[in-house]
Amino acid sequence: MSKKSHKQSEPFVQIAKRESISTMNSIVIRLVAIVIALSINAVIVTSITDISFFSVYGVMFKESFGNLSRFSWALRDMVLLLGIGVALAPAFKMRFWNIGAEGQVLAGALAASVVMYYCDDGLNNTLVIIVMIAVSILAGAVWGIVPAVFKAKWNTNETLFTLMMNYIAIQLVACMTELWRGRASALGKINSDSFLGWMPQLNINFLPQIFNQRYSINILVVLILTIAMYFYLKKSKHGYEIAVVGESQNTAKYAGINVKKVIIRTMAVSGAICGLIGCLTVSGKDQTISTETAGGNGFTAIIVAWIAKFNTFTMAGIAFLLIFLQRGAAGIASQYGLNSYLSDIVSGIVLFFILSCEFFIDYKVSFRKKSKEVK
Repeated sequence: MSKKSHKQSEPFVQIAKRESISTMNSIVIRLVAIVIALSINAVIVTSITDISFFSVYGVMFKESFGNLSRFSWALRDMVLLLGIGVALAPAFKMRFWNIGAEGQVLAGALAASVVMYYCDDGLNNTLVIIVMIAVSILAGAVWGIVPAVFKAKWNTNETLFTLMMNYIAIQLVACMTELWRGRASALGKINSDSFLGWMPQLNINFLPQIFNQRYSINILVVLILTIAMYFYLKKSKHGYEIAVVGESQNTAKYAGINVKKVIIRTMAVSGAICGLIGCLTVSGKDQTISTETAGGNGFTAIIVAWIAKFNTFTMAGIAFLLIFLQRGAAGIASQYGLNSYLSDIVSGIVLFFILSCEFFIDYKVSFRKKSKEVK
């Protein structure tokens, strides 16, 4: 074969896996991806409203954090999304693809709602909340343990199994809410007269004002979970075992790690935290339950956890960005009489570019240089 024909047979674009990339380069790639995504979103918003290109994110910021109430609502939504991401971190680090966070949250929410609905109004509210937390953690853990046992014992596909568990949880919630609401068009808030099972509002003098409001307990609980999970994965023996099993189960077995035990234990932790988030959603946010209680956060949190590489502090930043975009776009949509899908479009574009940039971090793209024709 001639040199000329050899050159012509080479592909124009070559993709090769990077052996390594500097932290600075990976940060630059991610920043460029976010800037491109935000620019595209600004163009979209500008094209359908009279907001100027350079004012889009100022308006979004005002809609999300313009006053204490809006800031409180944004933090409320952020911490619930972050909490589910924190729950998924250990399972994903173990390479157990837990797609069932939505169902695990609903299982915990339903367990908490059952306690709220059937407890006598004369009971102490603190005691009822403690019972609600306990049963929601247990329900979420069970929803996580069932697919884990099948994976550990019979190597079933955890993606399909956890996904199917979502539908079971949804139907259970639909059944119970139908039973409770009777002839009413909607269930409404549970115990709206006695406030039994409702999370109390904190009033602590030394805390900033933002913490002394309706959703303060949710914020503090998720903050504690975020810090605790970081150290659990980075510094504890269990975290080390999770990392080893995620890298290679054969290596873990050779090192004397009980892989089946680690899988079941880790999914119990993941499901339990999801169940707790379900309780916080019912008791500390909605005071009711429906099939939409999880609000799709169980699926969005998968992306949050994956992009953050299971670092819970990084998850907080990503969750904050997504909620800012969602609430800001929703505010603009409401202001201009647009439908609510604008917020989904805006956040979807950002997620697309963030996920896409991971390709350029892991792989190097090179183009064939144009060579002079050999006569």
